[in-house]
Amino acid sequence: MRVRAKLWRIKNSKAVCHLCYNLCQIEAGEAGFCGARYFDGRELVTKNYGVISAIENRPMEIKPFYHFYPGSYALTFSTFSCNLDCPWCQNWHLSKEREFRGQYVGPEELVAMAVAKKSHGLCASFNEPTILFEYLLDVFSLAKKKGLHTSMVSNGYMTPAALKELSGVLDAINIDVKGDEEIYKLISRRENLKGVWRNVKLCLDLGIHVEVIHLVVSGLNDSMEKFEGILRGMERYAQSYVPLHINRYFPAYRYVHPPTSVEFLYKAREKAKEMLEFVYVGNVGGHENTYCPECGRLLIERRGVVKVYMEGNRCKCGKEVYGRF
Repeated sequence: MRVRAKLWRIKNSKAVCHLCYNLCQIEAGEAGFCGARYFDGRELVTKNYGVISAIENRPMEIKPFYHFYPGSYALTFSTFSCNLDCPWCQNWHLSKEREFRGQYVGPEELVAMAVAKKSHGLCASFNEPTILFEYLLDVFSLAKKKGLHTSMVSNGYMTPAALKELSGVLDAINIDVKGDEEIYKLISRRENLKGVWRNVKLCLDLGIHVEVIHLVVSGLNDSMEKFEGILRGMERYAQSYVPLHINRYFPAYRYVHPPTSVEFLYKAREKAKEMLEFVYVGNVGGHENTYCPECGRLLIERRGVVKVYMEGNRCKCGKEVYGRF
């Protein structure tokens, strides 16, 4: 289903897309880098509104969200394509597809599915959800009216204008910071690492719950020097209470280096804990528990059933814990 796109303008007979930092200048009869936004010569239209590649009811911890309604479930959905081109993409079978031949699911139908499945919320994930921008605005608006929480797992490469528009209906976002400037030169049309970090800060300013992911890819950013760049970004643009998920990479798509060293991941976690309150290692089998950074008391247990041992958002010692519980 094609609908008129948001966030674009005409310049020199081209449509300039302002949805993400690629800022594609699209000739008539062509699509942008993501393939989802097409210029017909008069207006920019979306080719993927409601075109869904996957729908699954999943726990928030898998995404991963560790401080956003632990133990709850969200009806998780996706389309195809991406606005970045990572050679190691873990969901390449969705992100590299540009044909948009999935099933059409209208916003009302998707929200009704979430209610029927007794989901606590809706989450856009699997591929880059920014590609579904217009659809997200409609789905999340309906979800909020039904009392459902809304979230997305994103690379954070959308423009501030897009993020601000989403903020009216978006409760939480997980932003995957890929690495340093060299990595963004490799995977994007125009390197804008600072823009991603600024979006982390903007989310906090807008009242959107935010958690940061960093995938450590073997042979690319698996050095302490590279990882310290992530910590500098957390220090400058986030807050010490924002959760950081250090995730393990596995060979996928065009990248065949061996999985990330678990030993390095745990060393990185210990380094990060010197300045951050909540640091987790992901994709190593099982989920990590959450402990109070003040007294060390177990706050959230993640062994099968998720158990929260807090009074509201406070530890028994009085420490306030970032998140929504």
